[in-house]
Amino acid sequence: MNDTIVYALDFDGVICDSAIETGMSGWKAAGRIWNDMSEEVPPDMIDLFRQVRPIIETGYEAILTMRMLYLGASIETLYKGHADEFRNLMQHAQVDSEDLKKLFGETRDAWISGDKTDWTRQNPLYPGVAEKLIQFNKTGTWYVITTKQERFVKMILDASNIELPEDRIFGLDRNMGKPEILKILLTRHPGQTLRFVEDRLPTLLKVRQEPELTPVQLFLALWGYNSAEDKNLAIAHGFKHYRLDEFLS
Repeated sequence: MNDTIVYALDFDGVICDSAIETGMSGWKAAGRIWNDMSEEVPPDMIDLFRQVRPIIETGYEAILTMRMLYLGASIETLYKGHADEFRNLMQHAQVDSEDLKKLFGETRDAWISGDKTDWTRQNPLYPGVAEKLIQFNKTGTWYVITTKQERFVKMILDASNIELPEDRIFGLDRNMGKPEILKILLTRHPGQTLRFVEDRLPTLLKVRQEPELTPVQLFLALWGYNSAEDKNLAIAHGFKHYRLDEFLS
């Protein structure tokens, strides 16, 4: 790692393959709103959830996604019109995003307090990433920028013996968008190159809209939660991209 490059890494879909745990937590939380859903998650639901994981920006949306999959929504339907469907579900259940964030966090906490080892096992890091982050710690500076709660990030990193100071984890708790966080990091590291690695194309497009963030190098993580269409659009928009082996090397 070149010490003039500072890495800002998204967490889910870049560092951690959290789709199984996110889907399971989403199902468990949905069952606390809609009691027609079984306590155990049907395995086929996790397979379906992984296919639609790219539509999810913030963890609590897994609750709504799992409800829609349970109701029989197709993968195509979720990709085309999930925002309206999510709003309808929330209106009928009389909940808002803050209610769902709280429920999602409580559901994870209950799982962790019951079996922390199982919870962390369902949040594996991508192959080779733990070793890469340990190497980063020896040679330079890196941050996590995520919509996940910071304590969950810390737990998953700790389980892989990866040290990262709390002031370098920017999560849901900060209530800031990723462009805003990147602006803070630019001021923290004048004269250094800031490289943002993210698996969601919409997030990269938002960052690009900010003139202040022109100096930030933007990379799409091809191994993360993005669709074939996302990958093609990223190339069309001129974004740099990483394959996992390129990032690790």
